[in-house]
Amino acid sequence: MHDAPDQHIPGDTTDPGALVDAYLVTLMKPDPEGARRYVSPQLRIRFTGGRKMRDPAECSAFNKARYAWVKKRFESTDVVAGASAAHAVVYNRGTLYGAWLDGTPFEGNRYVDRYVVRDGLIAEMDVWNDSAEWLLVRAGMATP
Repeated sequence: MHDAPDQHIPGDTTDPGALVDAYLVTLMKPDPEGARRYVSPQLRIRFTGGRKMRDPAECSAFNKARYAWVKKRFESTDVVAGASAAHAVVYNRGTLYGAWLDGTPFEGNRYVDRYVVRDGLIAEMDVWNDSAEWLLVRAGMATP
């Protein structure tokens, strides 16, 4: 497993998997301005709960409202068979770790991200994780 901030990212971001990894490492610093270099001007983001966003800074703002801090521990980045330079689908999955807003640490929170890469830029990003379920448990509204 790799913790995103310490992970070495190859300089070749023409590879869709490396592009997604570089984007995530940059976004998780957080450096949403730097992350923009990896995305299309037409970027469409669908975050947990179906929240629609258009810019990496919106992801960072959402995370800041939910977590004191959060990082991703990559388990795999998979490029779907049939990818081309013009179009590729990439999945990045692993676990989140960090601290809730009250400072309580957490780790092992599963996530899956799906990316569509068009002509070397991320055009779509879908994000799913278990945070809402974990928050329900913390609020006493669900059992683990």
